[in-house]
Amino acid sequence: MMKKLIIGLFALLPTFVMAAGPSVPLMEAGHDLTDKASLQRGAKLFMNYCLGCHQMQYQRYERTFRDIGIPTDIGQEQLIFDGSKVGSHILNSIEKDDAAKWFGAAPPDLTLVARVRGADWIYTYLKSFYKDESRPFGVNNTIFPSVGMPHVLQELQGLPTPITEQVTENGKTVTKIVGTETDGSGEMSTDEYDQAVRDLTNFMAYVGEPSRLESEALGYKVLGFLVILFILAFFLKKEYWRDVH
Repeated sequence: MMKKLIIGLFALLPTFVMAAGPSVPLMEAGHDLTDKASLQRGAKLFMNYCLGCHQMQYQRYERTFRDIGIPTDIGQEQLIFDGSKVGSHILNSIEKDDAAKWFGAAPPDLTLVARVRGADWIYTYLKSFYKDESRPFGVNNTIFPSVGMPHVLQELQGLPTPITEQVTENGKTVTKIVGTETDGSGEMSTDEYDQAVRDLTNFMAYVGEPSRLESEALGYKVLGFLVILFILAFFLKKEYWRDVH
């Protein structure tokens, strides 16, 4: 039994390592799984900007379209680019060996990333790219230093540059990145880009747990049933003990 427990803990270790990272304050994503318009915009962004490298191999197109309110024919026409059937899983055709050669590591599957890291982490990560000419793709990330991923939303945001300040840590003066600002070359304004990132984060949070709203609704029903059952049991107990005494 102890051996199985140890093996199980080691199996979970990659999850904890993946969730770990530098102590960077996270921004609040403010995601709302009931906002279907936001989920639809997020799905469009993911299919256009993320799916080329990142799969969602545990999620199906058909389930996605049904849950977020996209008619199947429209979803198949506008969001499935490789001819996959609407009942297929959300996959891409990139070879893992090639991806590892290009990016340093194969891009991870993103089906469960929101459950592992949290929506706030994703939102902060997507807003934390900045210009760094020392990196292969010319960008770095404050929350994920030395990231191998390019800034895929750069055409929307523009190229962010870091805002730095001198701070004292452990008696030493160091330069610290405290924020970023764009060069204005993006297709979106700052507010529009913030909303786009919220939409994408919202969609990824939905994919991480597609049945969450249903589970929450069922949970309230179960709690209501238990309250009614408790009241009935309470009066039944009083009636029973009254006869005994």
